[in-house]
Amino acid sequence: MTDDLFIQTIEPTTHDLGGFKVHRTLPSRPRTMVGPFVFFDQMGPAHLEVGNGIDVRPHPHINLATVTYLYAGAIDHRDSLGTFATIEPGAVNLMTAGRGIVHSERSPASERDKGPDLSGIQTWLALPERYEEIAPAFEHVPAARLPIVQSGGATARVIMGNLWGESAPTTVYAGTIYADILLEPGASIPIDAGADERALYVAMGEASVDGMKLEPTTLYVLRPGIAATLRSENGGRVVLCGGEDFKTPRHVWWNFVSSSRDRINQAKADWKAGNFPKVPGDDKEFIPIPEVPLTVSYP
Repeated sequence: MTDDLFIQTIEPTTHDLGGFKVHRTLPSRPRTMVGPFVFFDQMGPAHLEVGNGIDVRPHPHINLATVTYLYAGAIDHRDSLGTFATIEPGAVNLMTAGRGIVHSERSPASERDKGPDLSGIQTWLALPERYEEIAPAFEHVPAARLPIVQSGGATARVIMGNLWGESAPTTVYAGTIYADILLEPGASIPIDAGADERALYVAMGEASVDGMKLEPTTLYVLRPGIAATLRSENGGRVVLCGGEDFKTPRHVWWNFVSSSRDRINQAKADWKAGNFPKVPGDDKEFIPIPEVPLTVSYP
C-alpha cells in the first residue's frame, strides 16, 4: 500500500521461537534497507516460564553494528572482546562488528528465577564502506544518558542521532535517526522531514499518521521530504528509524552484512574453520553455520 505519505509498506515475517515470537520486517523482498538499518526485529512481548530464558549461543558478525533496545526484561551480552554487559529497558547496547566479532545473548539468572519478560527491538546497521573493516567495539549507553523529548502527551527517547533538537550520545557511523516514542491516549508528536529515509513501526497499541491508521508490526517507509504528525487515540509505542540513503547495496547472509559478496563468503569459510575469536566466559557452545539461513538479502 502506498499513498502520499508512504512509499512502501512492509509486513513482517513472523517466527515462533518457542515461548515468544519475533517479527522481522528487514531485510525483505520489497526492501533491504531504510537508511543504514538493514535488519529490524521485534522480540515479544512475552513472559517466559520460570526457569526458562533466551540462550543465543555465540555467533559471528562482520561489517555491521548491532543495536539492542529493550522495552522489558534483561539480556546478558558477552563478546569476543571480553565484554560483559547486562542491558535493561531504555538503555542501548551498540556492538560494532567491523572486521569481525563473536557474541552471545542470554537471560540473566535473576530473570530466569522469576520467569523472564522479553520485549524489545533488535536492529543491525550497515557500516559505510570506509568503516566496514574497522576494529570491533562495544558500547553500552544507560537509559539516563539518552535524551527524552516530551511533546503533546508523547514521550520520545532519542536512541541514536539528532531528533526534535536533541542529540543522543550513541556512536553513529552514518547519518542515523532512531527513537522510541511512547504515546499516551490522545497524544501527538511531529515527525520532521530531516532524514533521507525514514520509517515508522507500531510495536504496541495503536497509532496513526495524519489520520491514516498504522497496522502493528508493520514497517511504513515515509515519502522523502514529507513532514507529518504521529497520533494515538488509545495509546501506543512507535519506533522511528532511518537515516542517510546508502548509494551502494548491502548483501545479507545469515549474520553477515557487507558491500562485498566475496567478503561474506570469506566470513562463512572463517566461521566453518573456527578462525573467529572465542567469547570469554561462553566458549563451550556456538551456532553452526546454516545450510539455508533465515536472514538473507534479495535480488
